[in-house]
Amino acid sequence: MRLSNRLFSEIEPGDSAEIRRLITADDLYVFAAASGNFNPMHLADSDLDGDGTRERVAPGLFIGSLISAVLGTKLPGPGTLYRHQTFQFHTRAHAGDEVIASVRVLDKLEDGTIHLATTVVRAGDKEPVLSGHAVVVAPTERFDSDNVEVPGLIVQRHRHFEAMLERARPLPALPTAVVCPDEANSLGGALLAARESIIAPLLVGNEAAIRKAAEALEADLDGIEIVDIEGDVAAAERACQLVRDGRVAAIMKGHLHTDDLLRPMLDKTIGLRVGRRFTHVFVMDVPGQPEPVFVTDAAINIAPDLMTKVDICQNAIDLALSLGMDPRVGILSAVETVNPAIQSSIDAALLSKMADRGQIRGGQVEGPLAMDNAIDMSAARTKGIKGAVAGRANILVVPSLDAGNMLAKQLSFMSHAEGAGLVLGARVPVILNSRSDSPMSRLASCAVAAIHHFAGSKA
Repeated sequence: MRLSNRLFSEIEPGDSAEIRRLITADDLYVFAAASGNFNPMHLADSDLDGDGTRERVAPGLFIGSLISAVLGTKLPGPGTLYRHQTFQFHTRAHAGDEVIASVRVLDKLEDGTIHLATTVVRAGDKEPVLSGHAVVVAPTERFDSDNVEVPGLIVQRHRHFEAMLERARPLPALPTAVVCPDEANSLGGALLAARESIIAPLLVGNEAAIRKAAEALEADLDGIEIVDIEGDVAAAERACQLVRDGRVAAIMKGHLHTDDLLRPMLDKTIGLRVGRRFTHVFVMDVPGQPEPVFVTDAAINIAPDLMTKVDICQNAIDLALSLGMDPRVGILSAVETVNPAIQSSIDAALLSKMADRGQIRGGQVEGPLAMDNAIDMSAARTKGIKGAVAGRANILVVPSLDAGNMLAKQLSFMSHAEGAGLVLGARVPVILNSRSDSPMSRLASCAVAAIHHFAGSKA
Protein backbone atom coordinates (compact mmCIF):
# COMPACT_ATOMS: atom_id res chain seq x y z
CA MET A 1 0.00 0.00 0.00
CA ARG A 2 1.29 3.44 -0.92
CA LEU A 3 1.17 6.22 1.69
CA SER A 4 2.35 9.82 1.50
CA ASN A 5 1.78 12.86 3.67
CA ARG A 6 1.24 16.59 3.40
CA LEU A 7 3.51 18.78 5.47
CA PHE A 8 2.28 21.56 7.73
CA SER A 9 3.62 24.13 5.26
CA GLU A 10 1.60 22.60 2.38
CA ILE A 11 -1.78 22.52 4.09
CA GLU A 12 -4.30 25.32 3.64
CA PRO A 13 -7.76 26.00 5.13
CA GLY A 14 -10.43 24.37 3.01
CA ASP A 15 -8.31 21.33 2.13
CA SER A 16 -10.24 18.08 2.57
CA ALA A 17 -9.94 14.30 2.29
CA GLU A 18 -12.17 11.28 2.78
CA ILE A 19 -12.30 7.49 2.83
CA ARG A 20 -15.20 5.14 2.12
CA ARG A 21 -15.67 2.04 4.24
CA LEU A 22 -18.15 -0.82 4.07
CA ILE A 23 -18.74 -1.90 7.65
CA THR A 24 -18.68 -5.69 7.86
CA ALA A 25 -19.67 -8.16 10.55
CA ASP A 26 -16.00 -9.08 10.86
CA ASP A 27 -15.19 -5.43 11.67
CA LEU A 28 -17.42 -5.71 14.73
CA TYR A 29 -15.62 -8.82 15.97
CA VAL A 30 -12.16 -7.37 15.32
CA PHE A 31 -13.03 -4.18 17.21
CA ALA A 32 -14.49 -6.17 20.11
CA ALA A 33 -11.33 -8.29 20.34
CA ALA A 34 -9.02 -5.25 20.14
CA SER A 35 -10.96 -3.03 22.54
CA GLY A 36 -12.31 -5.61 24.99
CA ASN A 37 -15.84 -4.22 24.51
CA PHE A 38 -17.97 -7.34 24.18
CA ASN A 39 -21.31 -5.52 24.39
CA PRO A 40 -23.60 -7.89 22.45
CA MET A 41 -25.26 -4.85 20.87
CA HIS A 42 -22.07 -4.53 18.82
CA LEU A 43 -21.74 -8.18 17.75
CA ALA A 44 -23.14 -9.50 14.52
CA ASP A 45 -25.11 -12.46 15.91
CA SER A 46 -26.95 -10.90 18.87
CA ASP A 47 -30.61 -9.99 19.20
CA LEU A 48 -30.90 -8.28 22.58
CA ASP A 49 -34.52 -7.14 22.34
CA GLY A 50 -35.82 -10.43 20.93
CA ASP A 51 -37.54 -8.87 17.93
CA GLY A 52 -35.94 -11.32 15.51
CA THR A 53 -33.55 -8.74 14.07
CA ARG A 54 -29.89 -8.68 15.01
CA GLU A 55 -28.83 -5.22 16.12
CA ARG A 56 -25.33 -5.26 14.54
CA VAL A 57 -24.64 -1.71 15.75
CA ALA A 58 -21.16 -0.42 14.94
CA PRO A 59 -19.53 0.89 18.17
CA GLY A 60 -19.25 4.67 18.35
CA LEU A 61 -15.49 4.60 18.73
CA PHE A 62 -15.18 2.27 15.73
CA ILE A 63 -16.91 4.98 13.70
CA GLY A 64 -14.62 7.53 15.33
CA SER A 65 -11.59 5.46 14.39
CA LEU A 66 -12.44 6.04 10.73
CA ILE A 67 -11.73 9.73 11.30
CA SER A 68 -8.35 8.73 12.72
CA ALA A 69 -7.77 6.67 9.56
CA VAL A 70 -8.36 9.72 7.33
CA LEU A 71 -6.05 11.86 9.44
CA GLY A 72 -3.31 9.24 9.59
CA THR A 73 -3.35 8.15 5.95
CA LYS A 74 -4.79 11.05 3.90
CA LEU A 75 -4.72 14.49 5.51
CA PRO A 76 -2.25 15.35 6.91
CA GLY A 77 -1.16 11.69 6.59
CA PRO A 78 1.74 9.69 8.07
CA GLY A 79 3.37 11.43 11.01
CA THR A 80 0.16 13.05 12.24
CA LEU A 81 -0.46 13.03 16.00
CA TYR A 82 -3.70 13.78 17.83
CA ARG A 83 -4.05 16.66 20.30
CA HIS A 84 -7.82 16.75 20.68
CA GLN A 85 -11.00 15.22 19.24
CA THR A 86 -14.70 15.74 19.87
CA PHE A 87 -17.53 13.53 18.61
CA GLN A 88 -21.28 14.09 18.40
CA PHE A 89 -23.31 11.07 17.28
CA HIS A 90 -26.45 11.76 15.27
CA THR A 91 -27.53 8.21 14.38
CA ARG A 92 -26.11 4.69 14.39
CA ALA A 93 -24.34 2.79 11.66
CA HIS A 94 -24.66 -0.97 11.33
CA ALA A 95 -22.82 -3.87 9.74
CA GLY A 96 -23.67 -3.72 6.06
CA ASP A 97 -23.69 0.10 5.88
CA GLU A 98 -21.18 1.92 3.70
CA VAL A 99 -19.99 5.16 5.26
CA ILE A 100 -17.83 8.11 4.19
CA ALA A 101 -15.44 9.56 6.77
CA SER A 102 -14.12 13.02 5.87
CA VAL A 103 -12.02 15.84 7.32
CA ARG A 104 -11.80 19.51 6.29
CA VAL A 105 -9.11 21.94 7.39
CA LEU A 106 -10.50 24.92 9.35
CA ASP A 107 -7.33 26.65 10.52
CA LYS A 108 -3.54 26.43 10.98
CA LEU A 109 -1.88 27.68 14.14
CA GLU A 110 1.69 28.84 14.66
CA ASP A 111 2.36 26.00 17.10
CA GLY A 112 2.16 23.52 14.20
CA THR A 113 -1.36 22.28 14.89
CA ILE A 114 -4.17 21.95 12.40
CA HIS A 115 -7.87 22.35 13.28
CA LEU A 116 -10.26 20.23 11.22
CA ALA A 117 -14.00 19.58 10.98
CA THR A 118 -14.71 15.85 11.00
CA THR A 119 -17.79 14.00 9.73
CA VAL A 120 -19.02 10.51 8.98
CA VAL A 121 -22.12 10.07 6.79
CA ARG A 122 -23.88 7.10 5.25
CA ALA A 123 -22.81 6.72 1.65
CA GLY A 124 -26.32 6.22 0.28
CA ASP A 125 -28.51 8.89 1.83
CA LYS A 126 -25.71 11.09 3.23
CA GLU A 127 -27.40 10.98 6.65
CA PRO A 128 -24.93 12.25 9.28
CA VAL A 129 -23.66 9.56 11.62
CA LEU A 130 -21.00 11.60 13.42
CA SER A 131 -19.65 15.13 13.45
CA GLY A 132 -16.86 16.70 15.45
CA HIS A 133 -13.68 18.69 15.62
CA ALA A 134 -10.07 17.50 15.62
CA VAL A 135 -6.81 19.20 16.55
CA VAL A 136 -3.69 17.44 15.29
CA VAL A 137 0.03 18.05 15.05
CA ALA A 138 0.88 18.05 11.37
CA PRO A 139 4.03 16.32 10.09
CA THR A 140 7.11 18.35 9.19
CA GLU A 141 9.09 15.49 7.63
CA ARG A 142 8.26 14.02 4.24
CA PHE A 143 6.94 10.44 4.04
CA ASP A 144 6.28 8.69 0.74
CA SER A 145 6.37 4.90 0.50
CA ASP A 146 4.64 2.18 -1.49
CA ASN A 147 5.75 -0.56 0.90
CA VAL A 148 3.47 -0.06 3.90
CA GLU A 149 2.00 -3.40 4.99
CA VAL A 150 0.30 -4.71 8.12
CA PRO A 151 -0.35 -8.37 8.99
CA GLY A 152 -3.62 -9.73 7.72
CA LEU A 153 -6.27 -10.76 10.24
CA ILE A 154 -8.55 -13.76 9.97
CA VAL A 155 -11.69 -13.75 12.10
CA GLN A 156 -12.39 -17.23 13.40
CA ARG A 157 -16.08 -17.21 12.68
CA HIS A 158 -17.92 -19.37 10.21
CA ARG A 159 -19.82 -17.04 7.94
CA HIS A 160 -20.49 -19.64 5.25
CA PHE A 161 -22.15 -22.05 7.68
CA GLU A 162 -24.12 -19.18 9.22
CA ALA A 163 -25.39 -18.32 5.75
CA MET A 164 -26.34 -21.96 5.14
CA LEU A 165 -28.27 -22.05 8.41
CA GLU A 166 -30.12 -18.88 7.45
CA ARG A 167 -31.00 -20.49 4.13
CA ALA A 168 -32.09 -23.79 5.70
CA ARG A 169 -34.28 -22.43 8.51
CA PRO A 170 -37.18 -21.29 6.27
CA LEU A 171 -37.30 -24.67 4.50
CA PRO A 172 -39.62 -27.40 5.76
CA ALA A 173 -37.98 -29.43 8.50
CA LEU A 174 -36.27 -32.38 6.78
CA PRO A 175 -37.69 -35.72 8.03
CA THR A 176 -34.58 -37.52 9.23
CA ALA A 177 -33.99 -40.97 10.68
CA VAL A 178 -31.33 -40.60 13.39
CA VAL A 179 -29.72 -44.00 13.83
CA CYS A 180 -28.65 -45.05 17.37
CA PRO A 181 -28.62 -41.60 19.03
CA ASP A 182 -27.95 -43.21 22.41
CA GLU A 183 -25.23 -40.90 23.76
CA ALA A 184 -25.14 -37.17 24.46
CA ASN A 185 -23.32 -35.85 21.38
CA SER A 186 -25.28 -37.72 18.73
CA LEU A 187 -28.66 -37.10 20.37
CA GLY A 188 -27.78 -33.50 21.24
CA GLY A 189 -26.83 -32.69 17.65
CA ALA A 190 -30.13 -34.03 16.32
CA LEU A 191 -32.15 -32.17 18.93
CA LEU A 192 -30.23 -28.96 18.26
CA ALA A 193 -31.04 -29.20 14.55
CA ALA A 194 -34.66 -29.89 15.44
CA ARG A 195 -34.82 -26.77 17.65
CA GLU A 196 -33.51 -24.79 14.67
CA SER A 197 -36.34 -26.31 12.54
CA ILE A 198 -33.80 -27.81 10.12
CA ILE A 199 -34.71 -31.47 10.64
CA ALA A 200 -37.68 -33.36 12.04
CA PRO A 201 -35.94 -36.27 13.79
CA LEU A 202 -37.24 -39.80 14.03
CA LEU A 203 -35.04 -41.67 16.50
CA VAL A 204 -34.15 -45.28 15.64
CA GLY A 205 -32.44 -47.51 18.18
CA ASN A 206 -32.61 -48.79 21.73
CA GLU A 207 -35.34 -46.66 23.32
CA ALA A 208 -34.10 -47.10 26.87
CA ALA A 209 -30.59 -45.97 25.92
CA ILE A 210 -31.96 -43.03 23.94
CA ARG A 211 -34.08 -41.87 26.85
CA LYS A 212 -31.12 -42.24 29.22
CA ALA A 213 -29.07 -40.00 26.91
CA ALA A 214 -31.92 -37.49 26.88
CA GLU A 215 -32.00 -37.46 30.69
CA ALA A 216 -28.26 -36.75 30.76
CA LEU A 217 -28.91 -33.78 28.47
CA GLU A 218 -32.02 -32.76 30.43
CA ALA A 219 -33.77 -32.85 27.06
CA ASP A 220 -37.48 -33.32 26.43
CA LEU A 221 -38.36 -35.97 23.83
CA ASP A 222 -42.09 -35.23 23.87
CA GLY A 223 -43.47 -35.25 20.32
CA ILE A 224 -40.46 -37.08 18.89
CA GLU A 225 -41.12 -40.60 17.60
CA ILE A 226 -38.77 -43.36 18.73
CA VAL A 227 -38.53 -46.64 16.84
CA ASP A 228 -37.34 -49.12 19.46
CA ILE A 229 -34.96 -51.66 17.96
CA GLU A 230 -31.93 -53.54 19.25
CA GLY A 231 -28.58 -53.63 17.43
CA ASP A 232 -26.74 -51.10 15.34
CA VAL A 233 -27.08 -52.91 11.99
CA ALA A 234 -30.76 -53.63 12.64
CA ALA A 235 -31.33 -49.94 13.37
CA ALA A 236 -29.58 -48.98 10.12
CA GLU A 237 -31.72 -51.49 8.22
CA ARG A 238 -34.87 -49.99 9.74
CA ALA A 239 -33.72 -46.52 8.67
CA CYS A 240 -33.41 -47.81 5.10
CA GLN A 241 -36.94 -49.19 5.33
CA LEU A 242 -38.19 -45.80 6.57
CA VAL A 243 -36.65 -44.19 3.45
CA ARG A 244 -38.27 -46.75 1.14
CA ASP A 245 -41.61 -46.20 2.90
CA GLY A 246 -41.31 -42.47 2.25
CA ARG A 247 -41.34 -41.57 5.93
CA VAL A 248 -37.92 -39.91 6.01
CA ALA A 249 -35.85 -38.00 3.45
CA ALA A 250 -32.46 -38.22 5.14
CA ILE A 251 -30.47 -40.44 7.49
CA MET A 252 -28.23 -39.15 10.27
CA LYS A 253 -25.49 -41.12 11.94
CA GLY A 254 -25.75 -41.52 15.69
CA HIS A 255 -23.53 -43.51 18.05
CA LEU A 256 -22.53 -46.39 15.77
CA HIS A 257 -19.67 -47.27 13.47
CA THR A 258 -19.85 -45.85 9.95
CA ASP A 259 -19.47 -49.32 8.42
CA ASP A 260 -22.52 -50.55 10.35
CA LEU A 261 -24.53 -47.55 9.18
CA LEU A 262 -23.62 -47.88 5.51
CA ARG A 263 -23.63 -51.68 5.10
CA PRO A 264 -27.43 -52.01 4.85
CA MET A 265 -27.59 -49.01 2.51
CA LEU A 266 -25.24 -50.75 0.09
CA ASP A 267 -27.25 -53.98 0.07
CA LYS A 268 -28.65 -54.63 -3.41
CA THR A 269 -31.99 -55.82 -2.03
CA ILE A 270 -32.83 -53.58 0.93
CA GLY A 271 -30.39 -50.76 0.36
CA LEU A 272 -30.51 -47.24 -1.06
CA ARG A 273 -28.33 -47.53 -4.17
CA VAL A 274 -29.28 -45.31 -7.12
CA GLY A 275 -26.46 -46.10 -9.56
CA ARG A 276 -23.50 -44.07 -8.40
CA ARG A 277 -20.97 -45.08 -5.81
CA PHE A 278 -21.40 -43.74 -2.31
CA THR A 279 -18.93 -40.91 -1.75
CA HIS A 280 -18.20 -38.64 1.17
CA VAL A 281 -17.84 -34.86 1.08
CA PHE A 282 -16.54 -32.56 3.79
CA VAL A 283 -18.00 -29.11 3.27
CA MET A 284 -15.38 -26.98 5.05
CA ASP A 285 -15.94 -23.44 6.30
CA VAL A 286 -12.35 -22.18 6.43
CA PRO A 287 -11.83 -18.74 8.00
CA GLY A 288 -10.50 -16.31 5.43
CA GLN A 289 -11.77 -18.25 2.40
CA PRO A 290 -14.37 -16.49 0.23
CA GLU A 291 -16.60 -19.56 -0.05
CA PRO A 292 -16.89 -23.10 1.34
CA VAL A 293 -14.20 -25.61 0.33
CA PHE A 294 -15.12 -29.24 -0.37
CA VAL A 295 -12.74 -32.08 0.46
CA THR A 296 -13.67 -35.42 -1.10
CA ASP A 297 -13.44 -38.38 -0.49
CA ALA A 298 -12.23 -38.41 3.09
CA ALA A 299 -14.27 -41.16 4.74
CA ILE A 300 -15.52 -43.95 2.48
CA ASN A 301 -13.46 -44.80 -0.61
CA ILE A 302 -10.00 -45.82 0.58
CA ALA A 303 -8.06 -45.99 -2.69
CA PRO A 304 -10.50 -44.96 -5.42
CA ASP A 305 -9.89 -46.00 -9.00
CA LEU A 306 -10.61 -43.75 -11.96
CA MET A 307 -14.31 -44.56 -12.30
CA THR A 308 -14.85 -44.14 -8.57
CA LYS A 309 -13.22 -40.71 -8.86
CA VAL A 310 -15.71 -39.85 -11.61
CA ASP A 311 -18.54 -40.43 -9.14
CA ILE A 312 -16.63 -38.55 -6.43
CA CYS A 313 -16.38 -35.56 -8.75
CA GLN A 314 -19.97 -35.72 -9.98
CA ASN A 315 -21.48 -36.09 -6.51
CA ALA A 316 -19.48 -33.11 -5.25
CA ILE A 317 -20.45 -31.00 -8.26
CA ASP A 318 -24.13 -31.79 -7.76
CA LEU A 319 -23.89 -30.82 -4.10
CA ALA A 320 -22.11 -27.57 -4.92
CA LEU A 321 -24.78 -26.67 -7.46
CA SER A 322 -27.53 -27.28 -4.92
CA LEU A 323 -25.74 -24.91 -2.53
CA GLY A 324 -25.65 -22.21 -5.20
CA MET A 325 -21.90 -22.48 -5.85
CA ASP A 326 -19.97 -22.40 -9.12
CA PRO A 327 -18.20 -25.79 -8.98
CA ARG A 328 -14.47 -25.57 -9.71
CA VAL A 329 -12.92 -28.99 -9.18
CA GLY A 330 -9.21 -29.29 -8.54
CA ILE A 331 -7.91 -32.87 -8.87
CA LEU A 332 -5.03 -33.00 -6.39
CA SER A 333 -1.72 -34.75 -6.77
CA ALA A 334 1.79 -34.17 -5.45
CA VAL A 335 2.65 -32.44 -8.74
CA GLU A 336 0.92 -30.25 -11.31
CA THR A 337 2.29 -32.13 -14.33
CA VAL A 338 1.55 -35.66 -15.45
CA ASN A 339 4.12 -38.12 -14.14
CA PRO A 340 3.69 -41.76 -15.21
CA ALA A 341 5.15 -42.86 -11.87
CA ILE A 342 2.41 -41.04 -9.91
CA GLN A 343 -0.96 -42.64 -10.58
CA SER A 344 -2.92 -39.73 -9.09
CA SER A 345 -1.44 -37.36 -11.70
CA ILE A 346 -2.55 -39.70 -14.50
CA ASP A 347 -6.06 -40.01 -13.04
CA ALA A 348 -6.25 -36.24 -12.67
CA ALA A 349 -5.41 -35.65 -16.32
CA LEU A 350 -7.97 -38.25 -17.41
CA LEU A 351 -10.70 -36.74 -15.22
CA SER A 352 -9.97 -33.30 -16.64
CA LYS A 353 -10.32 -34.61 -20.20
CA MET A 354 -13.45 -36.60 -19.28
CA ALA A 355 -15.02 -33.36 -18.07
CA ASP A 356 -14.08 -31.71 -21.37
CA ARG A 357 -15.92 -34.50 -23.19
CA GLY A 358 -19.05 -34.28 -21.02
CA GLN A 359 -18.46 -37.42 -18.98
CA ILE A 360 -18.45 -35.24 -15.87
CA ARG A 361 -21.04 -32.47 -16.03
CA GLY A 362 -21.99 -29.26 -14.28
CA GLY A 363 -18.60 -27.94 -13.21
CA GLN A 364 -15.11 -27.12 -14.36
CA VAL A 365 -12.52 -29.83 -13.69
CA GLU A 366 -8.76 -29.40 -13.89
CA GLY A 367 -5.79 -31.50 -12.86
CA PRO A 368 -3.34 -32.52 -11.85
CA LEU A 369 -2.94 -29.64 -9.40
CA ALA A 370 -0.77 -29.50 -6.30
CA MET A 371 -2.44 -28.12 -3.20
CA ASP A 372 -0.77 -24.71 -3.43
CA ASN A 373 -1.65 -23.96 -7.02
CA ALA A 374 -5.15 -25.36 -6.59
CA ILE A 375 -6.16 -22.78 -3.98
CA ASP A 376 -3.66 -19.91 -4.27
CA MET A 377 -3.74 -17.70 -7.35
CA SER A 378 -0.21 -16.40 -6.90
CA ALA A 379 1.13 -19.96 -6.66
CA ALA A 380 -0.70 -20.88 -9.86
CA ARG A 381 0.71 -17.83 -11.65
CA THR A 382 4.23 -18.59 -10.43
CA LYS A 383 3.96 -22.06 -11.95
CA GLY A 384 2.44 -20.63 -15.15
CA ILE A 385 -0.79 -22.60 -14.69
CA LYS A 386 -3.79 -21.02 -16.40
CA GLY A 387 -7.45 -21.92 -16.43
CA ALA A 388 -10.68 -21.34 -14.56
CA VAL A 389 -9.82 -23.65 -11.64
CA ALA A 390 -6.13 -23.13 -10.84
CA GLY A 391 -5.82 -20.93 -7.76
CA ARG A 392 -9.62 -20.87 -7.34
CA ALA A 393 -10.64 -24.48 -6.70
CA ASN A 394 -13.56 -24.89 -4.31
CA ILE A 395 -13.77 -28.68 -4.65
CA LEU A 396 -10.59 -30.59 -3.81
CA VAL A 397 -10.60 -34.20 -5.01
CA VAL A 398 -7.88 -36.05 -3.13
CA PRO A 399 -5.93 -39.12 -4.30
CA SER A 400 -6.96 -41.34 -1.37
CA LEU A 401 -8.88 -41.47 1.87
CA ASP A 402 -5.61 -41.01 3.79
CA ALA A 403 -4.89 -37.73 2.02
CA GLY A 404 -8.47 -36.48 2.36
CA ASN A 405 -8.75 -37.29 6.03
CA MET A 406 -5.42 -35.62 6.80
CA LEU A 407 -6.34 -32.53 4.78
CA ALA A 408 -9.75 -32.14 6.42
CA LYS A 409 -8.32 -32.54 9.92
CA GLN A 410 -5.48 -30.12 9.20
CA LEU A 411 -8.04 -27.55 8.12
CA SER A 412 -10.06 -28.18 11.27
CA PHE A 413 -7.32 -28.25 13.88
CA MET A 414 -4.74 -25.89 12.35
CA SER A 415 -6.86 -23.49 10.29
CA HIS A 416 -9.83 -23.44 12.70
CA ALA A 417 -12.24 -24.67 10.03
CA GLU A 418 -15.58 -26.36 10.70
CA GLY A 419 -16.61 -29.32 8.57
CA ALA A 420 -20.04 -30.56 7.57
CA GLY A 421 -20.00 -34.24 6.58
CA LEU A 422 -22.35 -35.78 4.03
CA VAL A 423 -22.50 -39.08 2.15
CA LEU A 424 -23.84 -38.73 -1.39
CA GLY A 425 -24.86 -41.26 -4.01
CA ALA A 426 -27.65 -42.85 -1.99
CA ARG A 427 -31.36 -42.27 -2.48
CA VAL A 428 -31.25 -39.69 0.31
CA PRO A 429 -28.45 -37.62 1.85
CA VAL A 430 -26.68 -39.31 4.75
CA ILE A 431 -25.48 -36.95 7.48
CA LEU A 432 -22.19 -38.25 8.78
CA ASN A 433 -20.76 -36.68 11.94
CA SER A 434 -18.00 -37.84 14.24
CA ARG A 435 -18.11 -37.78 18.02
CA SER A 436 -15.63 -34.89 18.14
CA ASP A 437 -17.69 -32.61 15.91
CA SER A 438 -18.81 -29.28 17.35
CA PRO A 439 -22.47 -28.22 17.55
CA MET A 440 -21.86 -25.92 14.54
CA SER A 441 -20.54 -28.84 12.48
CA ARG A 442 -23.59 -30.93 13.33
CA LEU A 443 -25.98 -28.08 12.56
CA ALA A 444 -24.22 -27.31 9.30
CA SER A 445 -24.30 -30.96 8.22
CA CYS A 446 -28.06 -30.98 8.70
CA ALA A 447 -28.41 -27.64 6.89
CA VAL A 448 -26.37 -28.88 3.91
CA ALA A 449 -28.50 -32.03 3.72
CA ALA A 450 -31.73 -30.01 3.86
CA ILE A 451 -30.65 -27.53 1.19
CA HIS A 452 -29.42 -30.34 -1.06
CA HIS A 453 -32.62 -32.35 -0.64
CA PHE A 454 -35.01 -29.51 -1.34
CA ALA A 455 -32.92 -28.21 -4.24
CA GLY A 456 -33.17 -31.68 -5.77
CA SER A 457 -36.92 -31.86 -5.18
CA LYS A 458 -37.37 -28.66 -7.23
CA ALA A 459 -35.14 -29.79 -10.07
